[in-house]
Amino acid sequence: MTPNPAIIKSVEQLGYRVTVGDIAAKAGLDINLAQQGLLVLASDSGANLQVAESGDIAYVFPKNFQAILRNKYLRLRLQEWWDKIWNVLFYLIRISFGILLLLSIVLIFLAIFIIIIALNSSNDNDSGGGGGGSSSNSRGGGGFGFFPRFWFWSDFFWIFNPSYGYSDHSRRQRRSPSSSSEKSELNFLEAIFSFLFGDGNPNIDLEERRWQEIGRLIRKNSGAIIAQQITPYLDEIDAIALEEESYMLPILSRFNGYPEVSPEGEIIYYFPELQVTAGKQKATSKLTKILPEHPYHFSAAGSGQIMGAIALGSVNIIGALTLWSLMQGNVAAQIGGFVAFVASIYWLLLGYGIAFFAIPLIRYFWIQQKNAKIQQRNNQRIQRAEKLENPDAIIQQKLDYTRQFAREQIIGTEELSYSTETDLIDQELDNLEKGDREWQKRLES
Repeated sequence: MTPNPAIIKSVEQLGYRVTVGDIAAKAGLDINLAQQGLLVLASDSGANLQVAESGDIAYVFPKNFQAILRNKYLRLRLQEWWDKIWNVLFYLIRISFGILLLLSIVLIFLAIFIIIIALNSSNDNDSGGGGGGSSSNSRGGGGFGFFPRFWFWSDFFWIFNPSYGYSDHSRRQRRSPSSSSEKSELNFLEAIFSFLFGDGNPNIDLEERRWQEIGRLIRKNSGAIIAQQITPYLDEIDAIALEEESYMLPILSRFNGYPEVSPEGEIIYYFPELQVTAGKQKATSKLTKILPEHPYHFSAAGSGQIMGAIALGSVNIIGALTLWSLMQGNVAAQIGGFVAFVASIYWLLLGYGIAFFAIPLIRYFWIQQKNAKIQQRNNQRIQRAEKLENPDAIIQQKLDYTRQFAREQIIGTEELSYSTETDLIDQELDNLEKGDREWQKRLES
């Protein structure tokens, strides 16, 4: 069985000496899964067990236990390699959409250029070689042929400039220091992917964060809480569940909690296994009052990059429409070669240009709806948290009752009855035997 990565990470963050409760609270894991995973990790890495006089167990891991695991498990090594490979592959996927857009523009305008040259050459041949007419047609043809070359090549190569899309944005930054937050860390090709598809789900780790925050909440309150303290970390709760506190059942199951009824008939919840710790843990981050859902952002690209992407998409569609008008009358078949090839994939080029704007437009309206629901859920959580800041008489009564069950048991090294590093019982027996021998010598002397 391969060790759980969440447990490995938690052991490192907690200083290599942990209890099952430490891991469950830190990683937000089911208490039984945390216990099983911790045993597997301890067995595979050669950790030592320390048993307190109360019977609670602390696990002590060597600081190089990750290296021990990598040497033991081929799967962990392969996972590390795959992570590196996937980072490269995903980067190539991201920039491929920008490369395809640029390639589409190159193909379209190169085909336009060839068609115009071919049409001008045909007009020159049809003129019959007359002096004045030829000169006039030559100048007219040259002018008409020169226009796309000048407009296309000068602007197109400017797009390949590494500073393209940043110049106006940089000037705005110099004028307004507050706009520095708009600066993007993406290169231009990555920005095109971000403009098309966004930057992923900002709440992909919401469930993981939820359980971690709940575990930290229980720890902060010394293992005893009321149901109302949990509600700012949950999603929608219907009126029946809110009254019956049925939303506490998954939490009790996950952390082996127990309900307790006060003399007034109110219910509180305590979690004995989360009350045992291997030592005082430094708070790495402050416990949040609610579990915030992050809103979706349209794109992480800078405003200059987005404008550049829109400009390129517009150039692609205008060029495709221009190419369509020039290919009327079976021109592509007459010219053949490269132009015929572009004509054969024309609808792919035009379709990509249309999708380049259609996908972000659809995504924009989808984000608006999604963010409205996220804001609504966040507002509900804030309202629940505000009730705890100004508790009524019933909630305050329940909070007072939790203090009877709140406790923290620290397994210190001075109160161990057994350790796999050193058998403390045998050590004490040896000390007693040495003491007896010393007293025997003194009596004999």
